[in-house]
Amino acid sequence: MPGTNLTREEAQQRASLLTVDSYEIDLDLSGAQEGGTYRSVTTVRFDVAEENAESFIDLVAPAVHEVTLNGDALDPAEVFKDSRIALPGLLHGRNVLRVVADCAYTNTGEGLHRFVDPVDEQAYLYTQFEVPDARRVFASFEQPDLKATFQFTVKAPSGWTVISNSPTPEPTDDVWVFEPTPRISTYITALIVGPYHSVHSVYEKDGQSVPLGIYCRPSLAEFLDSDAIFEVTRQGFDWFQEKFDYAYPFEKYDQLFVPEFNAGAMENAGAVTIRDQYVFRSKVTDASYELRAETILHELAHMWFGDLVTMEWWNDLWLNESFATYTSIACQAYHPQSRWPHSWTTFANSMKTWAYRQDQLPSTHPIMAEIRDLDDVLVNFDGITYAKGASVLKQLVAYVGMDEFFKGVQAYFKAHAFGNTRLSDLLGALEETSGRDLKSWSKAWLETAGINILRPEIATDGEDGSGVITSFAIRQEAPALPAGAKGAPTLRPHRIAVGLYDLDGESGKLVRRERLELDVDGELTDVPQLVGTRRPDVVLLNDDDLSYAKVRLDERSLAFVTEHLGDFESSLPRALCWASAWDMTRDAELPARDYLSLVLSGIGKESDIGVVQSLHRQVKLAIDLYADPTAREALLTRWTDATLAHLRSAEAGSDHQLAWARAFAATARTPEQLDLLDALLDGSQTIEGLAVDTELRWAFVQRLAAVGRFDEAEITAEYERDKTAAGERHAATARAARPTPEAKAEAWASVVEDDKLPNALQEAVIGGFVQTDQRELLAAYTDRYFEVVKDVWDSRSHEIAQQIAIGLYPAVQVSQETLDKTDAWLASAEPNAALRRLVSEARAGVERALRAQEADAR
Repeated sequence: MPGTNLTREEAQQRASLLTVDSYEIDLDLSGAQEGGTYRSVTTVRFDVAEENAESFIDLVAPAVHEVTLNGDALDPAEVFKDSRIALPGLLHGRNVLRVVADCAYTNTGEGLHRFVDPVDEQAYLYTQFEVPDARRVFASFEQPDLKATFQFTVKAPSGWTVISNSPTPEPTDDVWVFEPTPRISTYITALIVGPYHSVHSVYEKDGQSVPLGIYCRPSLAEFLDSDAIFEVTRQGFDWFQEKFDYAYPFEKYDQLFVPEFNAGAMENAGAVTIRDQYVFRSKVTDASYELRAETILHELAHMWFGDLVTMEWWNDLWLNESFATYTSIACQAYHPQSRWPHSWTTFANSMKTWAYRQDQLPSTHPIMAEIRDLDDVLVNFDGITYAKGASVLKQLVAYVGMDEFFKGVQAYFKAHAFGNTRLSDLLGALEETSGRDLKSWSKAWLETAGINILRPEIATDGEDGSGVITSFAIRQEAPALPAGAKGAPTLRPHRIAVGLYDLDGESGKLVRRERLELDVDGELTDVPQLVGTRRPDVVLLNDDDLSYAKVRLDERSLAFVTEHLGDFESSLPRALCWASAWDMTRDAELPARDYLSLVLSGIGKESDIGVVQSLHRQVKLAIDLYADPTAREALLTRWTDATLAHLRSAEAGSDHQLAWARAFAATARTPEQLDLLDALLDGSQTIEGLAVDTELRWAFVQRLAAVGRFDEAEITAEYERDKTAAGERHAATARAARPTPEAKAEAWASVVEDDKLPNALQEAVIGGFVQTDQRELLAAYTDRYFEVVKDVWDSRSHEIAQQIAIGLYPAVQVSQETLDKTDAWLASAEPNAALRRLVSEARAGVERALRAQEADAR
């Protein structure tokens, strides 16, 4: 029985048989305020290549009332099962199908999500269809290569707004009749329905005029900085249209900030949905604005790459996501009016570390993954699909040249507009424009898993390693893949830069004196160009972060960087060195205590706020999971004292001050430190320039709840100050964080034993339940996790089940016993491939932490 799955073979068979022309979808959402179900009527026109063929259409619905195929009524009880409607006896040529069903509103962020805002008690709806959830709203051939036009008619409550892919019409008697879309895939169709607040503008250039809209709930309208969002959007239109040489392909561009959204955003054609946490209610650092801008640009890039031209099947999902990630960051780096020309630093610091982490898990896979079915793709929105893919695209741009790269992209868009493609279509276009043979490059980079390590091998004429370089080579290693991973270690061609850095006596800065760009291939690459050069203070491989590889410093450079990491004049080499140190810590090459010392010695000089905030998270993780347990409390004390000292010394009102306040709140532990949090909350103490606003207050409340200072009365009082959806989530986190058996049992029951929590509240409860300070209290839940996780997976929707499978895994119980219990479950439970993958990944985290703890204890 297929359940809700679909295999690639089934999709290929269906695509060879069918050509879909159009959908007409009529939805009665007039009862949305009350919830429950709604009437969905779908009429599909499609052509069939054979007479009397059989196929099926996808639908997930509580009830199907009518199925009419070519005028003949079919019995729903006979033809509707396992999320499919069987279509027997198809005609050669044109067929017409009409399906009448009751579909259900969801609270999981999949299909048609319904949310009630506690501020105005109004319902707000939006769709989320990627990967296979259009079928939760209307009957559809749910695969990306069966494109069609979509014409939506929606009946909605009076006073509400309906937004879709086509321009919003004027309603008649609360019925909104949209014009058909261009030919697009089912997963990028969209409906957003409710009494949303909106702001409108227009993008105009060289006679082109594209209406722009921004939407959010009225309760967030006072915080909506629409001018800043429009500014980033216009920069994206400028840059992408120039680089792609193809006009924006849809009639308008709306961006809708929606509640309880599972991902960052979704590239619905002309109607992008974005998580409404990006409407900032309180002060945030510039790193948050940069991340929001990257998200906006990422989705805009998808309008071309993904929506205009779409992958044939989900094995090329990586190309969609990698291209959008690469071009969004390139736009931030190179658009002349961008606020974030340092975006490649952020990429190195966040996206690359995500990729390196993912690529060292037992589930590592080639960038071009083998996607056998929908279950495979649902767990493949990972660090390889997004971040490693984008890293490799950056490498490809360095390899073929940026102008040649975009010339190839331009040819690709023109050749395949509103069609479907495979990777070979893009590579063929790039080969044409660059003159490079990319077949071997593709095989090495896209069809193999794992990560390389690059190390310099340097000899000089000085006995102490100083003096003139007499030989210089770069050694490439291909470590064994993690146990359980498929494939073999692979040496790859790398286009890298080598940077030579010296400490400038006057400025005290580490300045690059020379840069050499070259191709590295094979196990050892000689670099004769550097022979005869005076040895610098620091040799940095992969300078400018052109390639995707773990980089190690030679012994002399490492010693110098340990003393002077904060002194690099430029943010990118600093980020690369920070990343290398973190990678060494995760690999048990650098003890956690030494990583803490390195961070404390250099973080005060780090100007890039995104890097500072990453270091805060990494230090806390290193102490909690990678430090020798007998030394952990001493290291936590040292770190917490440092966070408070930096908070007090940071410039008043600065981003750094806010970041240090949050870092302090995450780890405050002594009675005096907790007293300070309490005093900052009630106003009896202040720190000059620090605004203890809504979000920061909740950070303090959650910490005070987690250590037992605050209980239900204080949490409820804080919620009374912030009776919003965000306040509800924060209160749920604080309640689950309390260090009592009763609080843990209540949180566990609400997530595992009940299935009523919406996605965002469940995520909030899980986030509070797991506290690294509460290992003993949580120990009893290890066995309970393995008892329930398979049943949860089989009975809940994908998003809800994945939150539980990952979030409640006993990751803080770093012990051989946890590994043994995991292994026993993997051997006996017979989980499906997707759940097996998630649990195996979590197990790998515990195994890595054990190795790091052993290294720290030596």
